[in-house]
Order: sequence, then C-alpha cells, then structure tokens
Amino acid sequence: MIRTLIYLAIVLAGLCLSPYLIGNTGYVYLAAGDYEVETSLVFAVTALIIGFLVVTWLVKAINWLLRLVFTSGLLPENWRRKAAKRHTLKGALAIAEEDWPDAERFMAKGASRGELPALNLLAAARAAQHQGKYVERDSFLERAAKEPSAELAAKTSQARYLLQQGALERCRLELDKLEPSSKSKVPVIRLALEVYQAQQDWPALRELFPAISKHRLLTDLELDALKRQVNLKMIERAAKQGADALDKEWQWLSRAEKQQSDNLAAYAVGLAQHGQRDEAIKLLLKETQTECAQPVLSALALLATAADAEVRQQLAKLESRYQEHHEYHECMAVLSLQARDFKAAKAYQEKACELEPCKQNWLALGKQHEQLGESALALSCYRKAATA
Repeated sequence: MIRTLIYLAIVLAGLCLSPYLIGNTGYVYLAAGDYEVETSLVFAVTALIIGFLVVTWLVKAINWLLRLVFTSGLLPENWRRKAAKRHTLKGALAIAEEDWPDAERFMAKGASRGELPALNLLAAARAAQHQGKYVERDSFLERAAKEPSAELAAKTSQARYLLQQGALERCRLELDKLEPSSKSKVPVIRLALEVYQAQQDWPALRELFPAISKHRLLTDLELDALKRQVNLKMIERAAKQGADALDKEWQWLSRAEKQQSDNLAAYAVGLAQHGQRDEAIKLLLKETQTECAQPVLSALALLATAADAEVRQQLAKLESRYQEHHEYHECMAVLSLQARDFKAAKAYQEKACELEPCKQNWLALGKQHEQLGESALALSCYRKAATA
C-alpha cells in the first residue's frame, strides 16, 4: 500500500513538472574528435539512467554466468554431501531402533563426506560392538582417533568395548594411555574403577580413591565398603610378600582403619604366618575385650590349638557379656572341639543354631551329634540344614 502511494506521488509529480520541462528542456553539446552530439538535457539524463540500468543488469548477468560456470564442477561434491546427510539420518534412526547392521552400514557411508565424520565413525563402532564385529569396530575407532577433538572419546570407547568383550589385558593397556587421575573426566575414572576391580588391582584402586571422592562416583557407604575391601586385600597381599611388607602395610593404615576388625584379623593371621603366632593371639584377645567381631573370633579359632587353654579360659570369662552373639558361640564350639570337649562344643553349637539357624551352623551341629553317636539328632540337623 505504501509502495503504491509512493509510485502515485512520483506520477503526479511528473505530471505537474512536465509542462515546465517541455518548455525549458535545456541543451547538451558533446564533442569527441570528429563526432559531435547535440541533444536536450531531459533526453541526456534519461539516456544516462537507462544506460546505468543496462550496465547493472549486464554485471548481474555476467556474475550469474560466472557462478554457474565455476560451481558446476562442484556439483558432484554437493551431491555426495547431501547423500552423506541422508545416510547419517538413516543411521541415527537405525540406532534408535537398535538395528545394528543398518546402523553400521549407514553410519560408515555417512562418514566419508559427512560434516562430523568422527561422530559417524564412533556410532559405527558402537553398532559393530553390538554385533561382535571387533575387527571392524577397531578400524572405525582408529579412524575416529585421527580427529584431534575425538581422540579421547575414541580411546575411551576402545577401552570400554574391550572391557565388555572380556579382553582385560588389552583394555588395561588402552586405559593406561588415558592416565586416569583426579584431573581426568568422569567417564575415564568410572572406566578405571571397573577395570581395576575386574583385575583386582588393589594398589591402583587405592590411588584412584581421591578421584572417586572428588567426582562423587560412589556414595559414602559404597566408598567406605570399597576402602575396607581394598585395605583387607592389601594386608593379605603384603602377608604373602613377607613380614617387612606386612609391617609396612599395617603402618600405612590410619588409626581408625587399624581398629577395624577385618583388618586386625587379617594382620594377625599374617603375623602368625611369619612366626609371630603368640603376638597375633594376644592382639586378637585384646580386641575381644571391647568387641565381639566375627573376623576376630574366626581368626582366633583358626590360630588357636588344643594347647592354648589360656585362650579358651579368657574367652569363657566373656560368655555372660556375649551370650546373645552367635559369633562367640561358634568360636567357642570350634575351640572346644580342638580340646576334644565334645559336650561343651555341642552346647555352644546348639546356642549358635538358636541365635543364627543358618546352614553352616546346622551342619556343624550335625557333625558333633555324629561324633557323640547321636545319629537321629544328626540326621535332624542335616534336614534343617537342607531347608535353611
């Protein structure tokens, strides 16, 4: 509407000014060599405007022709790029449908001329992993790793796929290249946690604790349980290496960790293995004065012999305190059997079955009945063990 009004105003202005222009057209004289041109001013201005428009149109036409000539040679490349986009879209849809053969095929095709070839290759590797095509998977990841921005993702994926494949040694080699630490990304630390646990590499797990705590990959309870497991395995590992290694590992623990019953029991067993059985038993007996812990009592039952009457006497004094703890009665039953006091062993084992009617306790009580010639009672205990 506004444009129409402008055109109308121009036409009206032309109608109003035309009588004056016709009456006073002006005069233009041009001379160049032997050529002379005489015309009115109105015609000269009109000719200039028309000439300018013609030149402008010619320039545009020439530019269009030049673009057409120079871009016609690139048309196949454009077609290939469009085809790569179509393949990538089909591959993404196949991944969503978990159609892994089509996903691998389309993503691999889309990687040749795609805008993000590394992304296509990583997706193709994932599809190959689901099909068990490990050679093709490694080839895709190797190509993706050549992209600087995708190198870390390719190496992380390689290690994760090897872990899923069960190739722990190759997985560890790839993981070591990533150098997991507190500065690493969360996927790398999480992968390291899984690999170290699968390989039971307790020293490496211990070094990973700061990173796990920093990124809060485990809850406080899970992290505490993992630390307990690692400390226990490290003590058992040191005990196999020698007395010096065991003492060094024990001194490395904090005071709170030394007071944990499972660590204390493992340390005592290690001392006994290296000729310090008396010191180990003394350490365990001291712990029983404050806590009725199953690892400590189990270690006592393992280390004590029939000649250790003092051990049985000291533990017997604690019966009133630990009357309701099945661990105590289980330990006393074992110690009584060592001293061939079958009646006392049976009494302790019956109390243990009353407090903790598990399969192991019923089996132990059945054997004691057999030793006393009580076949019917032994058979009854074995039946209860079968249904426990």
